[in-house]
Amino acid sequence: MPRQLPGDVHRFVNRTAELGQLNAVLPAEDGAPVVVSVYVVAGTAGAGKTSLALHWAHQVRDRFPDGQLYVNLRGYDPGPPLGAPEALRGFLAALGVPADSVPQDPEAAAAYYRSLLSDRRMLVVLDNAATSAQVRPLLPGSPHCLTLVTSRSRLSGLAIRDDARRLTLGTLPEAEAVALLRAVTTGYRAEDDLRELAELSRLCAALPLALRIAGERAASNAHLRLADLIAELRDESALWDALSVGDTEEAEAVRTVFAWSYRALPAPAATLFRHLGLHPGPEFGLPAAAALAGLPAVRTRQLLDSLVGAHLLEQTGPDRYQFHDLLRAYAAGPAQQEGPPEDGRAALRRVLVWYLRTAEAARRVIAPDEEALPLTVPEQEPQEGARPPAFPDYDTAMDWAEREHTNLRHAIGAAVAAQQDVLAWQLAHLLWYVQSPSTAMADWLSAGTTGLEAARRLRDSAAEARLLTCLGLAHHRINAWDKSLECHQRALTIHRADGDRLGEADSLNLIGLIELRRRQLDSSAAHFGAAAELWRAAGSERWAASALSNLATTHYNAGRLEQAASHVEEALAAHRALGNRGSVGNALRILSCLQRETGEPEAALRTAEEALDIALALRDHIYEGYWLLTLGDAQRELGRLADALASYQRAAELHRRLGNRSREALSWLGTGRTYEVLGRAEEAAHFHRMAAAAHGELGDAWHEALALDALATALDASDAAADDALRHRTRALDLLTPYEDPRAAALRRRLAGASPSETSLSETGPSETGPSGASPSGTGPSGTGPSGAGG
Repeated sequence: MPRQLPGDVHRFVNRTAELGQLNAVLPAEDGAPVVVSVYVVAGTAGAGKTSLALHWAHQVRDRFPDGQLYVNLRGYDPGPPLGAPEALRGFLAALGVPADSVPQDPEAAAAYYRSLLSDRRMLVVLDNAATSAQVRPLLPGSPHCLTLVTSRSRLSGLAIRDDARRLTLGTLPEAEAVALLRAVTTGYRAEDDLRELAELSRLCAALPLALRIAGERAASNAHLRLADLIAELRDESALWDALSVGDTEEAEAVRTVFAWSYRALPAPAATLFRHLGLHPGPEFGLPAAAALAGLPAVRTRQLLDSLVGAHLLEQTGPDRYQFHDLLRAYAAGPAQQEGPPEDGRAALRRVLVWYLRTAEAARRVIAPDEEALPLTVPEQEPQEGARPPAFPDYDTAMDWAEREHTNLRHAIGAAVAAQQDVLAWQLAHLLWYVQSPSTAMADWLSAGTTGLEAARRLRDSAAEARLLTCLGLAHHRINAWDKSLECHQRALTIHRADGDRLGEADSLNLIGLIELRRRQLDSSAAHFGAAAELWRAAGSERWAASALSNLATTHYNAGRLEQAASHVEEALAAHRALGNRGSVGNALRILSCLQRETGEPEAALRTAEEALDIALALRDHIYEGYWLLTLGDAQRELGRLADALASYQRAAELHRRLGNRSREALSWLGTGRTYEVLGRAEEAAHFHRMAAAAHGELGDAWHEALALDALATALDASDAAADDALRHRTRALDLLTPYEDPRAAALRRRLAGASPSETSLSETGPSETGPSGASPSGTGPSGTGPSGAGG
């Protein structure tokens, strides 16, 4: 059960009327729907919107027994806001969805999120939203869930379309502003004069954020007269008036309080405050802060505590911190004028190098088979706090990578802005290997393109080839085959020009995978064979075995079964000897397909079950989903039709979550064929129509033809549908025209002259497909190849 609310606000006072308005949306009795499902708390910056929302959320959390979700959308941060897709991934993870099961497609992720919340009573807090579009995908849509949104904007779109209610939060009345100052200073100072407290509140524009900071300053200087503190604040206000560019009175007051509090800090804390303003991302941990400071972790924590105590920084968790967005803007802007520019440049480089070194440490655990980068390191050994941590296992490394993903993305942009192109391309390259399986490819494509541009500015051909390879793999994952092929071909040209034989083999293998996906089987076989020879010559037996697995898949898809069997047996033996479990499972998948097609269904079932056991042990949903298709084929061949339907259903569910429409459609095709065997032609036709439509939309002519052929077979059971069956077979024949391999030729002959009774279900099937998704385990040194075709 998620309990994501940050801590309640200490010494919260006032806002009684507003709390009453929020209470009015609660149902009169437990179990009833909420009165309003979306509530927007709007108001000016620093008005206390987040404090009010969190204080009320803590008061009523027991009314939402299934938990609370919270996210800071950072709509007004100096950096880019948090997108709804990234927020959805965090919510789905909190709801127990494994990272590799989160749908890549944003609409699918939003639908999955709504499904999970449909029968729950949950409170969702969306803090600092900028637009209605940022909020809408995160709305549960359940009458028993309440979404509380804070924003500086009125978010009128939510009121119009989603029937949201709005509460507008203004500045505090003078009496309530004075009460807040008293609450912060009580116990630290003798009772101050009411008129002076009122004057202090006016200088703070009666904004809770500024009042708390000013009150904390007064509390920490208990022996200084309040009149003297007010005089200091007036002096600071006069300075801002001289520098004013026409901002509102509230904005000037807030900046005045920030500058007044910042200049009262001891020099080490003030320096850290400035350096934290340079941090590339919105939230940071103690080690990153220590890297910025160039200090040991213990000393850095002491300084962070002083900033938290002064209300200039927020602590969000153990050794995790963030700025209020206004304070971050101040730390990144005006405060930078207070220190030497070279100090800021050195601090930024330290933290960028820390992220680089730590990402490489995580990569060694997450993707240990990948070649290590020659990292740029500091000229001197880093301080204790700036040393990368040791990651004892995969989960620890991946936890760090997921937590720091946003910071790593921003670090790439910060490196470019600082003209640190070596750091930029290396950070982008490492981010490819340490990203979560659920990460949206759009995130990395942007980062990868930035890294590629940095490598080109450096005229570093090896770096350019590395980034091109990663970009090609990223495009492969989202089925952008033309862009993927272009990237790999450019990388191949660079590898050949540089005499990099291993890089050449990697590019040849990856080009072969795209051709396999497009059913350009002769060309793909040539590329796989050339890659295997190069890897063997270099003594890289593991990757040579991977190329052999891909070659076996190519021959199987073409209907050259003897050649496929020879290659897969050799690859399987090599992978078993090398202990490559994922690659063993993939070879077993190919072997199961061969056994089923050559009349050994019992052996095919045992082999597919062994492959699936490996996928489950690895907790790899990409492998599991694809290999379930092979298991379903074997079960259907043996007449275990209920088991086959269960396998296809699970495969469809996994591929839907993973955003792999092609393999989801293959699951439908297998389901339809199983219903044909059961004699349920109408249901079979339904699934075949869905499969044909999906493959058609994806531009996959081969699998669209297979689905249309199966649909025609299902329609043969109805005399009324004879014309439709003929039309579908004719369309399938047209789609098969470009293919000249033996299997395609046999299928064309059958379709051209077959009667319904001659249609064979075992001649082709879902397991003939080449890859249509990507997995982090296995087709070449670049580490992410399609699990369906990779070794």
